Amino acid sequence: MEFAPDVTARPVWRLLLRGLGVYLPGWEMPAGVLHVRDTAAAGGFGPPAYLDGGAGFGIQIPDRRRGLEPDREIYVRGRENPSFGIVVAGPAAAIGSRVVDAGVLLRFARRLTFEELFDTRDAGSVPYAVRGARAVENVVFLDRAAGIGLCAEVDPLTRAAACPLYVRMGSPAERTVRTYGAPRPTGRPSR
Repeated sequence: MEFAPDVTARPVWRLLLRGLGVYLPGWEMPAGVLHVRDTAAAGGFGPPAYLDGGAGFGIQIPDRRRGLEPDREIYVRGRENPSFGIVVAGPAAAIGSRVVDAGVLLRFARRLTFEELFDTRDAGSVPYAVRGARAVENVVFLDRAAGIGLCAEVDPLTRAAACPLYVRMGSPAERTVRTYGAPRPTGRPSR
């Protein structure tokens, strides 16, 4: 694995650090990202995470259950064309899929954002909730009990979704967080 400082300048990285500060206060924050070059498990990377080609990481969940309500924090960047980011903390089974990749995670985050912004007593909240859900471009999902997390982002140029970061949390006694970065597709410039 190689250290990847290029990832730490991206919005999804800043969202991850905010989320860790909210949901894991007092834990040792990651100083950077370790790039995973292939599918070989190394230093904490491995099941339930896997590499999904150019789409980055995915995770496999042993079961799925709807109706679980994870904690969430929504962040907005920009005024003219705001982009939304959401940090979600709870059991990965709440996502409702056994295989979670960038597309599944973004759909889940957009649904949560809509639900958060929509007021059932105010029909005028629908357009704002729809715009907010569509503007979700960065997602951080943290499953504290399983000790894993997954971060998704939408590329601002291509609009393609990917999960560039996988998170592994140590035990409560250890209180450390490690992040793993997916290899960049060949020929893609760094941001």
